[in-house]
Amino acid sequence: MKKIVICIPWFWPAYKAGGPIQSIINLVTQFKGNCRFYIFTSNSDLGGEKLTGIETNQWIGFNAHTKIWYASQQPRAALKKIVKEIAPDHLFIIGLFSPAFNIFPLLGIKNVQKILSPRGMLHPGALRQKALKKYIFLSFFKKTNAIKSVVFHATDAEEEKMIKNNFGRQANVKIASNFPRLFSPVEKTKANNRLKLISIALISPMKNHLLVLEALQKCTYTISYAIYGPVKNAAYWQQCKNSIRQLPENVAVQYHGILESTDVAAALQNADVFILPSKSENFAHAICEALSAGLPVITSHFTPWNQLQDAKAGLNVDLTSQDIVSAIDRFAKMDTFEFSNWSFAAAGYIQHKINSTKINEQYHLLFNM
Repeated sequence: MKKIVICIPWFWPAYKAGGPIQSIINLVTQFKGNCRFYIFTSNSDLGGEKLTGIETNQWIGFNAHTKIWYASQQPRAALKKIVKEIAPDHLFIIGLFSPAFNIFPLLGIKNVQKILSPRGMLHPGALRQKALKKYIFLSFFKKTNAIKSVVFHATDAEEEKMIKNNFGRQANVKIASNFPRLFSPVEKTKANNRLKLISIALISPMKNHLLVLEALQKCTYTISYAIYGPVKNAAYWQQCKNSIRQLPENVAVQYHGILESTDVAAALQNADVFILPSKSENFAHAICEALSAGLPVITSHFTPWNQLQDAKAGLNVDLTSQDIVSAIDRFAKMDTFEFSNWSFAAAGYIQHKINSTKINEQYHLLFNM
């Protein structure tokens, strides 16, 4: 039986780090392989808020083949001890820039095969945030011997290109897609000249809520927009609130705060179209889930979910308010019959894209099983 230690800075019940947490939850619940997972993580959420209702510095059961260690102090020493006791086959490192949960496992732990999963952190848009610090680390890492033995995990061919662009053509890259969580589509009816939009995402500049709100100022149809997700950037959210106050009477926006994972399906059922014109996405679990629930999606060209218009599953837009206005208006003026065709096609698009058997095979190869 393979033993895999997963190093990730934040894990459930933390949620502010978004996609990587959901990716690992989906992996350890859906992967069909003869292995045990040991998740080594912090006892806090992104931003430093301590998690409640957890026991720290000991193994806690997550499911039949997964345990979690929430480190509250001296994570480096704790990880060294864990690796010595468990003798894992692989150290699966999620992310790049956390000193304790990425850099130390990568450079400070010896004699174990390391799999490094950047999780979209090498996307040009992501690298522009705190660019100097990231540049210094990447430059240093490329000069170490560690790069010669590490296996890079890419979730798609585009991320494989990003890895090779940063670490050279000789980088050893294996592709294994994310396991998605899929919902059952529900038949939808839609009122003419009206539209119910929804976003489920961290509130941050990367997700472009403000651009959506600026576009809504120019919409003439009756629009409601439900925003779900924790505020990651308070200054950015203040800009969003200022924009909300300037919206015309035909547009109503409600911020609902954090959405529990168990309530996502119900929230999607109450909306017509999912909108999230992100500057970059490694996978975008929320987009995948929305499509599976039968919601056409308005998003950018910088996610894995492209050619949406060709499939009548949604619209990939340029990051301009006018392009977003046009996309919103197009859906708003649809009648129920036309919209139902797009809703049906959205669910079909994601079902065609996702092949769970193939994903399982990819992880068998990643873990040398």
